[in-house]
Amino acid sequence: MSAGAVQPLSFSPAGPDEELARAELYGLLARLYLAPPDEALLAQFRVAVTQAPQEGAFLEEPWQELVAAMRATDAQAAADEYDALFQGVGKPEVFLYGSYYLAGFLNEKPLAALRADLARLGLGRDEASGETEDHVAYVFEVMRYLIAGDDVEVCNLEQQRRFFRQHVQTWLGSFCETLAAHPSARLYRAVAGFTQKFIEVETQGFDLLE
Repeated sequence: MSAGAVQPLSFSPAGPDEELARAELYGLLARLYLAPPDEALLAQFRVAVTQAPQEGAFLEEPWQELVAAMRATDAQAAADEYDALFQGVGKPEVFLYGSYYLAGFLNEKPLAALRADLARLGLGRDEASGETEDHVAYVFEVMRYLIAGDDVEVCNLEQQRRFFRQHVQTWLGSFCETLAAHPSARLYRAVAGFTQKFIEVETQGFDLLE
């Protein structure tokens, strides 16, 4: 199915179940990019629903591919693949940081801009974390918070749209293409494929707000 055939999520108005589903998807993807799936998460996927809520929906096929890939691996294989892709000695095979895709280097101007926007939202980096704020997992966690958080001054559609446009849409496509094309990606090829389709759905959904 072409990108033009995307069925965008209905952002306005949106029911609580739909918003919860969006937040949960961002949370799941953040979890998968922050660390490889452990046995507990893999066990959940062994009984995961493979049918999308709407038959033929745009995310149905990539979700089924993700479920199949999760069921075809185990915790050790997933950890080995994660390390090979993202944790190499020196330069990793695939970078997980937005600055790299936007500026060609780490810790560049895109990271400073992201930090400024996070401060405006009242958010900040956990000092105990070893990752910078432009790590894909943290960007997705911010989106999850903006959807599901209780502070309506911050957690609303306009803030979601702004953050997505500036800090997600600008580089996630390049990241997903790089990851999916890497020869060591098996499980994470499916993760990248689902991520890319989900971002396309989100993009078209936010387009409807403009």
